[in-house]
Amino acid sequence: MSLHFLPRSAAMLRADDLTVVHHDDTVSHFTDVIYTLTRDGLRILTLTGDEKIIMAHDILTTHAHFAHTPLAA
Repeated sequence: MSLHFLPRSAAMLRADDLTVVHHDDTVSHFTDVIYTLTRDGLRILTLTGDEKIIMAHDILTTHAHFAHTPLAA
């Protein structure tokens, strides 16, 4: 699959847990990833270097969770 439609210059966000709900009601879970969500789709990079592309027409919703470190008192 070509990655040219997703800009590499787009800011990458970090998520400890990323859940993608697809239009067919299936769910994909990813752990410890960085991702970019654009109008063209979702580009996910894992810590092991794997890359996953999900086209925009297949995404119903996404849920990202980032566990923040406690703030200093």
